[in-house]
This record gives sequence, structure tokens and C-alpha cells, in this order.
Amino acid sequence: MLLVIDVGNTNVTIAVFREKDLIVQWRLITEATRTTDEYGVQMRNLFELAGIDFKAIDAIVIASVVPSLNQRLKRVAELYFGLTPLFVDHTSDTGLKILYEPPSDVGADRIVDAVAAVAKYGAPCIVVDFGTATTFNAINSAGEYLGGVIAPGIMISSEALFSRAAKLPRVEIKRPNKVIGSSTTGAMQSGIYHGYAALVDGVLEQMIAEMGSKPRVIATGGLAPLIATASKLIEEVDSDLTLEGLRLVYKRSQLLAADERE
Repeated sequence: MLLVIDVGNTNVTIAVFREKDLIVQWRLITEATRTTDEYGVQMRNLFELAGIDFKAIDAIVIASVVPSLNQRLKRVAELYFGLTPLFVDHTSDTGLKILYEPPSDVGADRIVDAVAAVAKYGAPCIVVDFGTATTFNAINSAGEYLGGVIAPGIMISSEALFSRAAKLPRVEIKRPNKVIGSSTTGAMQSGIYHGYAALVDGVLEQMIAEMGSKPRVIATGGLAPLIATASKLIEEVDSDLTLEGLRLVYKRSQLLAADERE
């Protein structure tokens, strides 16, 4: 079985694949101060609760945008699983040509999102990833990663509003019953939900115009299902896109290694 780990600025998502099947996944809070043993013990406890034997994991692949955790997760793989993990970055042979400058600035999550989107939905396409930041990633008809847009994530924007406006309460982020709020809570929910949806569609409209062809638009990330309900341009919501991209990159690495041995 394959263990995939997606390290974001807010959450660490851990998942297990048996061949092509995603059999379980967990989401932890990203904590830069957590030690190797803390991550290792927490993973072991999660595996035990799911009835999965540590020894059944025969490979680990990681996409990380938090460099300070990379060495600790490498040690977790070595000490708790007895494996050397594959870290995905711009130098990995993913089959995706990166036209971004410099390529090293492209986050590993954006790379694996693009790999999975092309494999599942074809090219050209745009992936909108609703994470700590909201990223828009454009892949042309040749399957080349063009670049994209990085905007503040919906949670970051909301937290700024809650913390900087003394009279505004913290509200649940959800779709309001109407656009014109008849209370402070309703008005804030409308501004967050409809305002962010307008941002997303406004950026997408301009990206599609620049690409010159009609791309598929796929959304992923925690708030993708919510915002997609207001978007006119998001066609698919794929919550497991990043995890699937990690699986595909690992599979490709194994095929390339087998070719080199022959």
C-alpha cells in the first residue's frame, strides 16, 4: 500500500491507497513545532484505529509547502515505516513541463494537482485549489503548466475581517439565504460567500480569455464544494485531486525506475 502525505500551511492530509483505491484519509493541523515522534505516534494511532498495519505500507510520497517539516517527516518515514519517502518538487519527473519562472517557485501541491487534473479531465484545464491561499493553475492543451494566480484564501480573508473590525462577530462561512443581509451576520456571510465567488469567477473569466481555448475548470480543497455552488465556471469538484496526483507521480516514478533497470 502507498502512503501519501500532503503538507499544507493549515493542514497535513494523510491518506492510504491500495493500488488505485483510496481506502482512508485523515487531516491533521499543521504544527511546525511538532516533533518527529509526535507525528509518528499520531500516525501509528490513526493506523491502529483504521485497522491498518504499518508494515503494509511499502512506499511513501510527500508534497510539502512547509519546508521546516520536511526533515521531520522524512525521519517519520525512516523510523516508523522503515522507508525513504519520495518528495515531489519541480525537479521530479512528473511528465508535466513547467513554464513558470523560476520553476522552483511552483508549490508541490500545485504540481500534483495539475498532474491529476490532466490525467483525469484532460488538457487544457484550470485547477482552483481552495487552501490557505486560493491558487488558480493553468495547463494548456499541450499539457504544459503555464502558471496561474495566487489569492488570499477565504479563511485568511475572513479571519482578517473578524480580527480587525471590533464590532463584527465571527460568523460561520456558509451560503446565506439571500444576498441582501437583514442582519450583521447575514450581511457578513453574504459578503464572504458571494464576494469570494465573484473573485473566483472574475479571475477564471480572464484566465480563460488569455488561454484562448475553453479549458475544463476543476476545483479542489476544503471549501471547494461551498464556493462551487455559486460559481458559473467551476465544472467539477474533486476533493481528492491532490492525493490522486501524488499517487500518479509515485506510479510514474516506479515505471521510470523499472525502465532504467531494463
